[in-house]
Amino acid sequence: MRVVETNVKISAPVSLVWDVLVSFDRYVEWNPFMVKAAGRAKPGERLAITLRQSGARAMSFKPKVLVADPGRHLRWIGRLLVPGIFDGMHEFILTETGRGTSFDHKETFSGVLPALMGSKLDSTALGFEQFNQALKDRAESLHSATS
Repeated sequence: MRVVETNVKISAPVSLVWDVLVSFDRYVEWNPFMVKAAGRAKPGERLAITLRQSGARAMSFKPKVLVADPGRHLRWIGRLLVPGIFDGMHEFILTETGRGTSFDHKETFSGVLPALMGSKLDSTALGFEQFNQALKDRAESLHSATS
Protein backbone atom coordinates (compact mmCIF):
# COMPACT_ATOMS: atom_id res chain seq x y z
CA MET A 1 0.00 0.00 0.00
CA ARG A 2 1.22 3.52 -0.87
CA VAL A 3 -0.19 6.78 0.47
CA VAL A 4 0.18 10.26 -1.00
CA GLU A 5 -0.91 13.11 1.30
CA THR A 6 -0.86 16.86 0.79
CA ASN A 7 -2.37 19.89 2.53
CA VAL A 8 -3.02 23.52 1.75
CA LYS A 9 -4.48 26.37 3.79
CA ILE A 10 -7.13 28.34 1.90
CA SER A 11 -8.28 31.82 2.92
CA ALA A 12 -11.92 31.19 2.03
CA PRO A 13 -14.89 29.69 3.87
CA VAL A 14 -15.20 25.91 3.85
CA SER A 15 -18.61 26.15 2.12
CA LEU A 16 -17.06 28.01 -0.83
CA VAL A 17 -14.12 25.62 -1.07
CA TRP A 18 -16.59 22.70 -1.09
CA ASP A 19 -18.64 24.33 -3.86
CA VAL A 20 -15.53 24.76 -6.02
CA LEU A 21 -14.41 21.18 -5.26
CA VAL A 22 -17.69 19.53 -6.28
CA SER A 23 -18.41 21.71 -9.33
CA PHE A 24 -16.81 19.05 -11.51
CA ASP A 25 -17.99 20.53 -14.80
CA ARG A 26 -15.90 23.65 -14.04
CA TYR A 27 -12.60 21.77 -13.50
CA VAL A 28 -11.64 22.45 -17.10
CA GLU A 29 -11.51 26.18 -16.19
CA TRP A 30 -8.99 25.95 -13.38
CA ASN A 31 -7.65 22.48 -12.62
CA PRO A 32 -4.23 21.57 -14.12
CA PHE A 33 -4.27 18.00 -12.71
CA MET A 34 -7.86 16.81 -13.09
CA VAL A 35 -8.38 18.55 -16.39
CA LYS A 36 -11.87 17.24 -17.02
CA ALA A 37 -14.54 15.93 -14.68
CA ALA A 38 -18.25 15.19 -14.70
CA GLY A 39 -20.78 13.71 -12.33
CA ARG A 40 -22.36 14.42 -8.96
CA ALA A 41 -20.86 14.26 -5.48
CA LYS A 42 -23.35 11.72 -4.14
CA PRO A 43 -22.59 8.30 -2.65
CA GLY A 44 -23.01 5.57 -5.25
CA GLU A 45 -22.57 7.92 -8.22
CA ARG A 46 -19.89 7.36 -10.87
CA LEU A 47 -17.70 10.27 -11.88
CA ALA A 48 -15.80 10.67 -15.14
CA ILE A 49 -12.32 12.06 -14.44
CA THR A 50 -9.44 12.81 -16.79
CA LEU A 51 -6.00 13.32 -15.20
CA ARG A 52 -2.97 14.84 -16.80
CA GLN A 53 0.27 14.54 -14.88
CA SER A 54 3.36 16.45 -15.87
CA GLY A 55 5.18 14.69 -18.70
CA ALA A 56 2.54 11.97 -19.09
CA ARG A 57 -0.41 11.45 -21.36
CA ALA A 58 -3.93 11.98 -20.10
CA MET A 59 -5.65 9.11 -18.28
CA SER A 60 -9.41 8.74 -17.82
CA PHE A 61 -11.24 6.68 -15.23
CA LYS A 62 -14.67 6.38 -13.63
CA PRO A 63 -14.43 6.29 -9.84
CA LYS A 64 -17.36 5.57 -7.55
CA VAL A 65 -18.26 8.15 -4.89
CA LEU A 66 -18.26 6.55 -1.44
CA VAL A 67 -18.63 9.60 0.85
CA ALA A 68 -19.97 13.07 0.10
CA ASP A 69 -20.41 14.96 3.37
CA PRO A 70 -20.90 18.59 2.23
CA GLY A 71 -18.26 20.94 3.54
CA ARG A 72 -16.32 18.14 5.18
CA HIS A 73 -15.36 15.04 3.23
CA LEU A 74 -15.40 13.66 -0.30
CA ARG A 75 -14.09 10.15 -0.99
CA TRP A 76 -14.14 7.99 -4.09
CA ILE A 77 -12.53 4.78 -5.25
CA GLY A 78 -11.08 4.18 -8.68
CA ARG A 79 -10.00 0.80 -9.98
CA LEU A 80 -8.09 -0.57 -12.92
CA LEU A 81 -10.05 -3.48 -14.37
CA VAL A 82 -10.98 -5.48 -11.25
CA PRO A 83 -10.45 -4.95 -7.51
CA GLY A 84 -6.95 -5.83 -6.33
CA ILE A 85 -5.02 -4.91 -9.49
CA PHE A 86 -4.70 -1.16 -8.94
CA ASP A 87 -7.09 0.56 -6.54
CA GLY A 88 -6.99 4.21 -5.55
CA MET A 89 -8.97 5.54 -2.58
CA HIS A 90 -9.04 9.31 -3.15
CA GLU A 91 -10.04 11.68 -0.33
CA PHE A 92 -10.56 15.36 0.22
CA ILE A 93 -11.03 16.49 3.83
CA LEU A 94 -12.02 20.07 4.58
CA THR A 95 -11.66 21.56 8.05
CA GLU A 96 -12.85 25.00 9.03
CA THR A 97 -10.14 27.10 10.65
CA GLY A 98 -10.18 30.58 12.13
CA ARG A 99 -8.72 31.89 8.88
CA GLY A 100 -10.58 29.79 6.33
CA THR A 101 -10.13 26.16 5.35
CA SER A 102 -7.53 23.48 5.85
CA PHE A 103 -7.69 21.21 2.80
CA ASP A 104 -6.24 17.68 3.01
CA HIS A 105 -5.84 15.78 -0.25
CA LYS A 106 -4.95 12.10 0.03
CA GLU A 107 -4.87 8.91 -2.00
CA THR A 108 -4.22 5.41 -0.76
CA PHE A 109 -3.05 3.06 -3.49
CA SER A 110 -3.43 -0.68 -3.03
CA GLY A 111 -3.29 -3.80 -5.16
CA VAL A 112 -0.63 -5.62 -7.12
CA LEU A 113 0.51 -2.82 -9.46
CA PRO A 114 1.21 -0.03 -6.94
CA ALA A 115 3.64 -2.33 -5.14
CA LEU A 116 5.51 -2.85 -8.42
CA MET A 117 5.52 0.80 -9.51
CA GLY A 118 8.07 2.07 -6.99
CA SER A 119 8.84 5.76 -7.43
CA LYS A 120 6.51 6.16 -10.43
CA LEU A 121 3.71 7.12 -8.02
CA ASP A 122 5.85 9.96 -6.62
CA SER A 123 4.73 12.27 -9.44
CA THR A 124 1.20 11.97 -8.04
CA ALA A 125 2.22 14.23 -5.14
CA LEU A 126 3.20 16.94 -7.64
CA GLY A 127 -0.21 16.63 -9.32
CA PHE A 128 -1.93 16.93 -5.94
CA GLU A 129 0.11 20.05 -5.12
CA GLN A 130 -0.87 21.59 -8.46
CA PHE A 131 -4.53 20.72 -7.79
CA ASN A 132 -4.33 22.19 -4.27
CA GLN A 133 -2.75 25.44 -5.41
CA ALA A 134 -5.27 25.87 -8.22
CA LEU A 135 -8.16 25.17 -5.82
CA LYS A 136 -6.72 27.71 -3.37
CA ASP A 137 -6.33 30.33 -6.11
CA ARG A 138 -9.87 29.72 -7.42
CA ALA A 139 -11.56 29.76 -4.00
CA GLU A 140 -9.65 32.79 -2.74
CA SER A 141 -10.38 34.68 -5.95
CA LEU A 142 -14.11 33.93 -5.70
CA HIS A 143 -14.07 34.84 -2.00
CA SER A 144 -12.39 38.19 -2.72
CA ALA A 145 -14.91 38.94 -5.46
CA THR A 146 -17.84 38.39 -3.09
CA SER A 147 -16.37 40.08 0.00
